[in-house]
Amino acid sequence: MQLATFLDFDASRPALVAPNKRGLFHAIGQIAAQRLQLDVTELVGALLDRERLGTTGFGNGVAIPHGKIEGLRRIYGLVAHLAEPMDYKAIDGTPVDLVFLLLSPPDAGADHLKALAAISRVVRHAPTLEKLRGAHTRDALTAVLMGVDEPHAA
Repeated sequence: MQLATFLDFDASRPALVAPNKRGLFHAIGQIAAQRLQLDVTELVGALLDRERLGTTGFGNGVAIPHGKIEGLRRIYGLVAHLAEPMDYKAIDGTPVDLVFLLLSPPDAGADHLKALAAISRVVRHAPTLEKLRGAHTRDALTAVLMGVDEPHAA
């Protein structure tokens, strides 16, 4: 699955300010809820519920908060580069500065896993992470992520 099939590049945030994990979930949840015309409280609740099962801090400064949302018709994602890294309780203890939100319909099990795998491939590639961290505009973030979908880019 290619990132361009589910990432909302227009919703990307190159310098998102969030004081903590809960504030981050509210900020990205509000963006997604507005874009998808969903209830922000339900969306943030789904992210918090998933986080209670275990951290979505992937490592290397990356988090992939995700959840299943009733009423959502397709897989949806956005990316945010935080203005300041935050303690996210990631698996490697590294503060998080890159966040990939992933939302899926409840019945999208296989596609949800494919989307997670697509994000995972990106965030395991050190040169791509470096480019993402150097992208200070929405257009620059988009260019890096679109480049990943090109053959041999990552």
